[in-house]
Amino acid sequence: MIWLTAFSIAMGFMESAIVIYLRRIYYPNGFQFPLTPVAHDIAMIEFLREAATIIMLVGIGVLAGKNTSQKFAFFIYCFAVWDIFYYVFLKAFIGWPESLFTWDILFLIPVPWVGPVLAPCLVSLTMVVLTIAVINFQEKNYDAHLKAKEWLLLITGSLVIIFSFIQDYFIYMGQGNPASHIWRLTGNQDMFDEIAHYIPSSYNWWIFSAGEAIVLSGIVLFIIRILKQPKP
Repeated sequence: MIWLTAFSIAMGFMESAIVIYLRRIYYPNGFQFPLTPVAHDIAMIEFLREAATIIMLVGIGVLAGKNTSQKFAFFIYCFAVWDIFYYVFLKAFIGWPESLFTWDILFLIPVPWVGPVLAPCLVSLTMVVLTIAVINFQEKNYDAHLKAKEWLLLITGSLVIIFSFIQDYFIYMGQGNPASHIWRLTGNQDMFDEIAHYIPSSYNWWIFSAGEAIVLSGIVLFIIRILKQPKP
C-alpha cells in the first residue's frame, strides 16, 4: 500500500505538471470557461494521454492485486489518490482551485464532463473507503469478493454520478446552442471548436448525492455481508 500510494502521488504530480504547462500555453491569464479551442491533433493527443493514464492505473492495480477484487480495489485506490493529489499539487503550485466549489473540466469524451472540484474529490474518498474495506477483509482471510448485487449498486451509482457531470452540457445542447456535437472516435472538430461557447451554469448536487448514496449502499451491503461470515 505504501508503494501504491507513492506511485499514485507521483502520477498526480505528473498530471498536474502537464496541466500547468497546458494552462500556461492556452490560459496565460488563468483557467476559466469557456474553454480555449485547440487543434484537432492536439485534442487527440490529449485524449490519448488521458487514456494512457487510465491504462497505467489499471496496470498497477493488476500487477499488485492477488485476485480480481484486489486488482479492482487497488485500481480505484490508485485512481483516487492520483485524483486527490492532482488537485493538491495544482493548489500548491498555481493556487488553483480557488475553492472546492470551483468548476473544473473533468473529461471530454463523448461530451464535456464538468463539476465543482469537491464532487470528484468526494468520489475519490469513496473509492478509498471501498478499497480499505476490500483489502482489510481479504487480508484477514474473509471471502471478501464483491457479489452481483453489490456490483450492480456500485455500477448504477457510478453511472448516476457520471450523469451529474454531463447533465449541464446536455441541457445546454437542448437549448439549441451551436456546441451540440458529440465527440466520436473518428474525431469531431466541430465540438472542439464550438465548445468555446459553453459555460457551465449549474451543478445538480441532488443527482450527485443520489449516485453517492447508491454507491455507499453497495459498500455498506458488502461490509455487512462480510461481517456476518464466521471469523476465519
